[in-house]
Amino acid sequence: MSNWKPITKPHLEGIIEIAEFNMSLVERNLWNQIKLNELEKWTQYPFGEEGNGFWVVAIIGKRCLYYNDIEDGFNLSNFEVWGEISDYYSNQTDLLSFLQSVFFRGI
Repeated sequence: MSNWKPITKPHLEGIIEIAEFNMSLVERNLWNQIKLNELEKWTQYPFGEEGNGFWVVAIIGKRCLYYNDIEDGFNLSNFEVWGEISDYYSNQTDLLSFLQSVFFRGI
């Protein structure tokens, strides 16, 4: 991980934009209901410390969907306090696959 650099907000916005372009109408409707208007960098101890946290892109009840730029994938975690990701996950799921899994398995 010596060459690792945290993802920039514009880079992540580009990843999301590509996913949005490929969403079906149903997927887009779900996404529009859960996405944040503005991406937010939330803390996560201890794994998020090196990159000053992870970008949270959506909220679903008391869970946040965040982009783990160490593993290059979206992950769903609980949160107790706004701005703090409770659990670290290392899934390498792209945004569109995550939304599709919501329809097949629920969240």
